[in-house]
Amino acid sequence: MLKIKSFTVDHTTLQRGIHLSRRDAMDGAVCTTFDVRLTLPNREPALTPACSHTIEHIAATLLRNDPTWGGKVIYWGPMGCLTGFYLILWGDVGASQIEPLIRDVFSRIASFEGDVPGCSAEECGNWKLHSLPEAREAAQQYLKQEWTID
Repeated sequence: MLKIKSFTVDHTTLQRGIHLSRRDAMDGAVCTTFDVRLTLPNREPALTPACSHTIEHIAATLLRNDPTWGGKVIYWGPMGCLTGFYLILWGDVGASQIEPLIRDVFSRIASFEGDVPGCSAEECGNWKLHSLPEAREAAQQYLKQEWTID
């Protein structure tokens, strides 16, 4: 089997930030996948599942409701290693173009109050696995750190 592209990235040197993962074209349409990395893989603790799940719910809601980018969001979801998230957008987009969006989303998560969107048995398959305090702290830490944008 061929090794998938994400397994060819050296995770021992991968930095925190926003990384262009891939661009895919099909039938004239382009979608762009970003690696939004919150922690340094294999060098810092990963996010807890509850923290990652909460960030997923809040960020997905904020991204899909963004007046500029909302219609371009295909997917926002956690990485299995719990060190970041994938963002897939319609269009040929660069990491520097979405940096203000990602900073805004994480700023809003850092100060989020109230009920986590989609956090009920009817809306979520594991609705009890959430931690707003951890999500807020992780967002605050992410915003304080230096990012690589590539």
